[in-house]
Amino acid sequence: MWLATLELRDLRNLREVDLELSGGLNVFVGRNAQGKTSVLEGVGLIARGRSFRTDRLPALIRRGTTTARAGGRVVSPERECRLGVHVTGERRRLSVDGAAVRPRDYAGRFEVGVYSTDRLRVVRGTMRDRRQFVDRSAGALWPVYRRLGRDYERVLRQRNAALESGGRDLGAWTDGLISVGAELRQRRSDYVRLLQEQLRGGYGPEGERYAIRASPDLGASAEPAQREHLAEELSARAGAERGARRSLAGPHRDPILLAIEGEETDTASSGQQRSLLLALTLASLEVYRRETGSRAVTLLDDLDSELDERRAGALCERVARDGQALVTTAHRAWVDGIGLPVRTFLVEGGRVVAA
Repeated sequence: MWLATLELRDLRNLREVDLELSGGLNVFVGRNAQGKTSVLEGVGLIARGRSFRTDRLPALIRRGTTTARAGGRVVSPERECRLGVHVTGERRRLSVDGAAVRPRDYAGRFEVGVYSTDRLRVVRGTMRDRRQFVDRSAGALWPVYRRLGRDYERVLRQRNAALESGGRDLGAWTDGLISVGAELRQRRSDYVRLLQEQLRGGYGPEGERYAIRASPDLGASAEPAQREHLAEELSARAGAERGARRSLAGPHRDPILLAIEGEETDTASSGQQRSLLLALTLASLEVYRRETGSRAVTLLDDLDSELDERRAGALCERVARDGQALVTTAHRAWVDGIGLPVRTFLVEGGRVVAA
């Protein structure tokens, strides 16, 4: 799949952008703070209906205006459609071929893998940030995962309400949380194992080893064991939950563990953390390709500031060989030395033009 056209209106500092993109490598060149990352953010917004930089919708809207829009024509062997996201204040409207749709009907039509320093919170941030990375990536792969996530959130809200009010239906909602939560845990573990397989043989500068693990991981095809494990956790925390008036066990609190050379990432250097994020991005793209037979679009922000010219060029060749990649850089000379067919765009002061 690839994005054939891109239209952005009043997104961040981008007033009006209308581009025709190549199905291969597209490079956006410009100095810092000119809008390069915002272009990639717009593509990510089209794919996911949300920004990879912020959860605050008003932050997307250009100062002095009241709305922001991102849209484009997505092409794949199976179908072609126009996707759009319209942001007004705290609200967003999603559309497919001009018709408004619910988020569940929008998801899964277009997928991207994103490397950007704005996403370093996946490595440096909270467990919630890590869970979101895994859940969004797995949800793009498996529609049933998205359904499970919605069902779990609904059951969790109801169980928390029962804990808050002391309702008699707490037992029923506990049974529901065990049922849905165990399946969600198992599928999350399955996806993380796929990521780990790709990390083991994937990108790693100078042979550096990366690892990811979901906890608890009771092995493949272990959903009955997950049910028993979650039931025991909830029973052990029953008293604490009554005091806290909220659910203290389940997929919404489970850790995702990351390691570099066998050590947790909080001891790693900034460069190692960035390399791990890039490795995770590439691993998620490869899992998507292997499981679906289709290539997601690759978004690489400021890549040549992280890698030397040779490695950056080799990585661009790899991700653009059979699919579309959008890459940003501040160095025009680096683009000229890539040695690949490239469609180049210049970004300056919120304007984007073909070079």
